[in-house]
Amino acid sequence: MLEEAVDPDARWLSAVLHGAFFLLLGSSLARFLIRHSGSADLPWITALSVVLAVLYVLGPGRDLRPAPRARLPRHTWLCAVVTVWVVLVVLAPSFAWCAVPLFYTGLRTLRPRAAIGLLTLLVILVVVAQLELSGRFDPDLVFAPPAVAAIATGVFIRMERQSARQRRLIDDLIRTRRELAASERREGMLAERQRLSMEIHDTLAQGLSSQQMLLQAAARIWGTDPVKARAHVRTAESIAEHNLTEARRFVHDLAPADLAGAGGLDEALRALAVRESGDRLTVRVHIDDGSRSPRLPDRVQSALLRIAQGALANVREHSGATAAALTLTLLDDQAVLDVADDGCGFDAAGPPGTAAGPPGTAAGPPGTAAGVRGHGLPAMRARVGQLGGTLTIESAPGEGAVLSAAIPLETPS
Repeated sequence: MLEEAVDPDARWLSAVLHGAFFLLLGSSLARFLIRHSGSADLPWITALSVVLAVLYVLGPGRDLRPAPRARLPRHTWLCAVVTVWVVLVVLAPSFAWCAVPLFYTGLRTLRPRAAIGLLTLLVILVVVAQLELSGRFDPDLVFAPPAVAAIATGVFIRMERQSARQRRLIDDLIRTRRELAASERREGMLAERQRLSMEIHDTLAQGLSSQQMLLQAAARIWGTDPVKARAHVRTAESIAEHNLTEARRFVHDLAPADLAGAGGLDEALRALAVRESGDRLTVRVHIDDGSRSPRLPDRVQSALLRIAQGALANVREHSGATAAALTLTLLDDQAVLDVADDGCGFDAAGPPGTAAGPPGTAAGPPGTAAGVRGHGLPAMRARVGQLGGTLTIESAPGEGAVLSAAIPLETPS
């Protein structure tokens, strides 16, 4: 059978049983030749023994074929082998011992019910043959062969069922592994989509918004104050160049452009404050590192910088603030970034978007369509959550807002 071609244990067992069959066939023929050398049935016994040996040689080769193609030929082969063996047993009862390997062959070839029927026939012939050889009634010869056959059949069926259960378990395990691999691929795709959405929101979208505001301001004063209008255009051009650099970097999953230099997060926050400061908004930066100046992990620096970018973008667009402050506090066990503004604030206990929102909320000016914005705060929470940190917002109407992102740091052992 096919499993014998791929299972070394099955092939080894088949080889043992085939060898045992030929050994029993040879010993039975030798016994007959020694005890009945002058019998008239000797030519028939010898010829039938040769035929049975040839048939059995042709049979095992079929085990390597797939079962659907080999089922009918294998049944035909087994029928021919059993028929020749029955004739031999009738002529010479000593050939009954060859039934032992045929038990295994029948169980392997036929369905359980058909195999039990064949085994019953084999056992009856063995009992009759042994009683004929003994010449007298012997309870052992009557009851021992059926008992041995029943034990062998029970053990075989038990092993086959256990093997089938193991195959089902293996199939389930393989299927589960494939489903897990597919799930991991889907999760990877979703994580990559989330990363891209956060990067686009914190860089390209905010840059485009700033450019739009600058170009609109330049268009309004182009005729009355061309010098200032050109300054707005140059600023918009600088933002566009910076955004192009950011786009190239996050496509390759690199750090933000402001962190590419040797200055670290301190210089990146200061560069961000310079870009965000203008006629209507002034951004200050304060670094409180306790004179320790610890080196933050790259993931922490990148997350804090992106949070600062998103928060300032929403301060500029939604809060109406004239001043904002970035405060980076480096403690022994965590890094804390605070973004505060003096805008109109909002009710922190109420639903987001009902008033001018805090840094990163969906709130916008009157008339803004619901659902158009609102990715900033979830993106910030996702960034902080990935690093095991927390994000809190404090605000009240008319009193501005403060966003605080705290990310834990690994303490050196």
